Order: sequence, then C-alpha cells, then structure tokens
Amino acid sequence: MNAPSARGLFRATGKKPKPVHIRDLVSGEIVKADALVREGNDFYPTPPEPTRAILSAEGARLSEFGTIWEPAAGDGAMVREMEAAGLRVVASDLIDRGCGADIRSFYDFDAAPARAILTNPPFAECGWGNGRARWLYHALDRLGVDYMALLMNWGFPGAGGLGPFWAKHPPARVYLMRWKIDFTGQGAPPMLNAWFVWDRAHQGETVLRMLDRVDVRQSSLFDSAE
Repeated sequence: MNAPSARGLFRATGKKPKPVHIRDLVSGEIVKADALVREGNDFYPTPPEPTRAILSAEGARLSEFGTIWEPAAGDGAMVREMEAAGLRVVASDLIDRGCGADIRSFYDFDAAPARAILTNPPFAECGWGNGRARWLYHALDRLGVDYMALLMNWGFPGAGGLGPFWAKHPPARVYLMRWKIDFTGQGAPPMLNAWFVWDRAHQGETVLRMLDRVDVRQSSLFDSAE
C-alpha cells in the first residue's frame, strides 16, 4: 500500500518517525505502520454516529424544513444518513465523489437551494487564519439561511480572531458529543467534536447539551408519527 509519508521531513531534521498503530481497512486488525495512510485530497467520509446524533437531537426542527442542504457532501455519507431518516436533501461540493452532488463552489451560490444547512464544513474556511470565517459569513450573511448545523472540533469557539463573528452570530445550541471520533477509520488519534447550531427561530442564550452514544438512533425521524 503506497501513501505519502513524512519520512523526508524527518530525514531533513535528523529525527526518526515513530511507528503508529492503525486499523487495516481490509482485515480490520490493528497493525503497526510507519505513518497513517493519507486519502486523496485528505478526504475522509464522516462516520455515521455524528450525523445520527444530530438527527436524533434536532430531528423535530429539521423535519420542519422541506429540504436540507449538504454543501460539502463528499461521497454522500451524511446525505445517506439524512435520507435514511426521512429527510429530503440537496447536495453540492467542489469535487465529484459519486454521490450525485451539484459540483459547484459554495461561494458561487447567490441563493441557498434550501433554508437549512447540515454539514461537516471545510474547517480552514471556518477559522480565522486563512479563511477569515468566510464560509460562516457567506452562509449566514450572504445566503441568510434560517438554520445551520456544523460538525466542528470542540475547541472551535476558542479560535483566535472569531470574536466579532461570535458576537454577531451566537449559536442557538451546541451539542458536545461525549465520545471521540476517528475520522480516518484507521485508529488515528480521535477528536472531541460538537455540533454548533444556528437557528433564527431561537431566542435567548446559547444552550449547551451533551450527547452520549446511547442518544444515537438509526430510526426515521418520522417513526413517532407513524
């Protein structure tokens, strides 16, 4: 299995890379490797549990929208979870990964194809560094969506430079998932993540809620109504 490696960097600095334990994607066994295997364009599908968690927590609100927009659809992992829950989804992305998404830049949209967004967005475009929170401002100011749920690292609010954004657009609800997510599927150091939800129908202070694995359901949002 060939994959980009950091060996050249370590040779240049006189240091040796430390072997890592990864999950073999064929056998499922934990094996030792020189480095994590990198996917093309550093793309990793979002595992199902985070999506199922937000659908469980926000299902009633999401069902009020006729359509949900997934503007960073990737291979359609989150789209499939939403559709399995009974939601209608429109998908878009920069790269065609075979899920039938509209191949189009998020910034090319002058009008949102749906009033609600649910996605795992490009982090670099949401932080202040190179992105200057451009993705966030485009969604909430330019497109003026009514609802947006973003899967982000738990430390996202502390990113430098985002103070003016938080002052203008405080989230309605934040869901901390009390389990760590391995986005690579290789046993990589997992991350603590949360869903940040902006909802124009919300009034008052930001509500913080905790989600455990037992909160994750796979049933349809509409099961209770059947």
